[in-house]
Amino acid sequence: MKSMFTMKGNICGDRVRLGRAMLKPPLTQEEFAKKIQLTSGLEITKIIISRIEKGERHVIDQELRMIAKALNVSMDWLVGDTDIPDRV
Repeated sequence: MKSMFTMKGNICGDRVRLGRAMLKPPLTQEEFAKKIQLTSGLEITKIIISRIEKGERHVIDQELRMIAKALNVSMDWLVGDTDIPDRV
């Protein structure tokens, strides 16, 4: 088993990209970063969104919660534990 400190990337990147595309209207990375900033106050940029989607940046639990809220999906869907994106 790998140590969490040596694991590369994250497991939510693909779902963040897909979630942005599922929004009506779909949002660019920059628009999505602004939405997160406005709704949660979380300091996040287009570059951070890009790195998350590429699996180059780890996502802390509070960020995951804010991303899920901004996408209107469950945290379980973001991490691939379910194929149903709806929040419960």
